[in-house]
Amino acid sequence: MRRHRERNETVYAAVDLGTNNCRLLIARPTRRGFRVAGSFSRIVRLGEGLAETGCLSQRAMDRTVEALKICAGRMRSHDVRFSRNVATEACRRAANCGEFMDRVAAETGLTLETITSQEEARLAVAGCRNLFRRGASRALVFDIGGGSTELIWVDYADDGSYEIEDILSLPYGVVTLSERCGGDVTPPVYAELVAEVSEMLRPFDLANRIADHIASGDIQVLGTSGTVTTLGAVHLGLRRYSRTRIDGLDVGFDSLVETGKELAALGYRDRVAVPCIGAERAELVVPGSAILEAIRNTWPVSEIRIADRGLREGMLLELMASSRSRREPGASPGAATAEIRPSPR
Repeated sequence: MRRHRERNETVYAAVDLGTNNCRLLIARPTRRGFRVAGSFSRIVRLGEGLAETGCLSQRAMDRTVEALKICAGRMRSHDVRFSRNVATEACRRAANCGEFMDRVAAETGLTLETITSQEEARLAVAGCRNLFRRGASRALVFDIGGGSTELIWVDYADDGSYEIEDILSLPYGVVTLSERCGGDVTPPVYAELVAEVSEMLRPFDLANRIADHIASGDIQVLGTSGTVTTLGAVHLGLRRYSRTRIDGLDVGFDSLVETGKELAALGYRDRVAVPCIGAERAELVVPGSAILEAIRNTWPVSEIRIADRGLREGMLLELMASSRSRREPGASPGAATAEIRPSPR
């Protein structure tokens, strides 16, 4: 009976093509959220060399198209009915984005949508809102990406409703900063990055009086990105990355920053040998740690919550809510209250 029910359930998918990663999530709706039916993630470095040339390179596009072919194949095998496929900072900046999109459509059958930084931030909050804790009236959500870093200032209530009050998108991500620094980031350059990003965060802090909310204790800080999830795994000493151990993890902000600084002090080969880092992340975790330290310096809360969820989950929840509203007369997408349950730990 369960197999029969699953065959008749509508299947949804979300593709998030970033500057560094290509990610796919396939899911079936449940009463309170969704159940993951399949996933895929590959580091494609679509934005490699973009800062220097202003265009996506041929090699980067080749790698990305191959990854998207896998995504399309898995979507077909799961009989996906509804999907949303988005591209972020690399495609926002590339002069040849249109050419790349045409190629993706021709070779994979997928239609990619380049979204604004504001839409990216909104979807990230929609995806991780169930990790907001009761008792705080504000949340500062940050997403350290490959080509940019988004910071979102959120006003929310215990009933689950929330309103995004402000968004800051910095043109700094782990790929762009790594390339700007010529690869491995030395300790002096690391300190310069921390100071530079800290300076860029100050106007956002003043405009929203975030320091005042920290002083009154009614703020939560939530991080969603490869940087914080990786640092969380290293902080816990995990031999292999485990989403169930990381998603929803509360950790001391200072401790997480110290973990990043310790990794930055290692040489590249030593970082490669660290479990949950490896060759693909050894170069990128250092500039990500510098951005994280700048955020901590600007907003020195004692604890942050790590979210291994965000853009894709936000897209899936909205797709499901929209589909449900079409089936239920009088309902509207805004009235939907679908949530993702925190991962068990």
